[in-house]
Amino acid sequence: MSLDMTSFDQGLKVHYTDEEVARLTLTDHPFLALLARDEKFLGKNLPIPIIYGNTQNRSATFSVANAGTSTSLIKDFVLTRVRDYAVAKVDGETMDASESDADAFMEAAVTEVDGAFETMASSMATALFRNGTGSIGVVGSIGGSGNTVLTLATITDAVFFEVGMTIVESSTDGGSLGGGSTTGEVIYAMDRDAGTLTCTSGSWTTVLSNITTGHYLYVLGDLNAKVSGLDAWIPSTAPGATTFFAVNRALDPVRLGGSRYDASSQPIEQGLVNGAVRAAKWGGKISHYFISYEQYANLEHSLGAKRVYCDVRATEDIGFQGLEIIGPKGPIKVVPDAMCQPAVAWGLDMRRWKLYSLQAAIRILRRSGGDSVRDPSNDAEQTRIGGYFQLGCRAPGHNVRVALGS
Repeated sequence: MSLDMTSFDQGLKVHYTDEEVARLTLTDHPFLALLARDEKFLGKNLPIPIIYGNTQNRSATFSVANAGTSTSLIKDFVLTRVRDYAVAKVDGETMDASESDADAFMEAAVTEVDGAFETMASSMATALFRNGTGSIGVVGSIGGSGNTVLTLATITDAVFFEVGMTIVESSTDGGSLGGGSTTGEVIYAMDRDAGTLTCTSGSWTTVLSNITTGHYLYVLGDLNAKVSGLDAWIPSTAPGATTFFAVNRALDPVRLGGSRYDASSQPIEQGLVNGAVRAAKWGGKISHYFISYEQYANLEHSLGAKRVYCDVRATEDIGFQGLEIIGPKGPIKVVPDAMCQPAVAWGLDMRRWKLYSLQAAIRILRRSGGDSVRDPSNDAEQTRIGGYFQLGCRAPGHNVRVALGS
């Protein structure tokens, strides 16, 4: 059986059904999986109106109420899309060697395309918890003979790094890139348990000439180009006058920027309940908490015999196990997510959150009807995975960010 590109494109269409793409992109990412979707984010931007104050023409004296000039207070978060891409390539030699065996070629191609989908999903799932700068870790130290080993400040951040990634750095989160920002440095090897990265050039300071302890790390091309995630919508400190999607959140930092609760000195279950109480005070009804696996283990051990497990379904075929606690407005599902920050619990009313995208947020970018195109710079065929999207919230004040202890 011979293989041409028409039959190959058709093979990809048959293989990558909506269900298969969901399996590849959602199975290991609960927050991404549980988010509601709106795939009709057309036009230049998308306004999300927020009523943060009702009319105050009220008084026990009618004439005073009647003379009032107050109106409802409304602001529009004007969302703009960001982009993300992953490219799968199959080289020409593999194609030629498999030309009489379409199954062999499809197997090689599917391996690469599956990997691109999973890389794209990890990128999005990570960014959904963060602030949009694109940083995925901080340098703890650089050592070894000739500065060969970079140790992350937070060892568990190793989950965000992969061998083969091209890394750049800056001295502040979202600040200007340091030396070597054009080409970056490629990760050659890593020890996930130790949180250490080894680079291709042999020394981290060869290419990234300014890199040092405390600097922030990014994938090349990601700086200030990622989705505005939970850390942007509900920052660790009350938002100031700097506009966020065209809104000055200092006008009402809670209703426009969420609640914050410090539970770092409390038992974790007490902190989660108290955080939900904080949100409830301002009208919120927390339905889910998302926490790291380490914090989930802490909660599980803390609850002891009181723990109650629950099944959290994203689709008929994709679900997650969580713990259930009782908040001021009813049961709350606590779900572990590998991409969640280790010292934060995100208490969310999931009815208020949505992932807005132009068509599916993660998909094969089909151009001219085909699923693959000739790589213009290499002897290879490439399949482009990507999407155009943004995270939106219709009631930030109904959610809470809880700071947890270690």
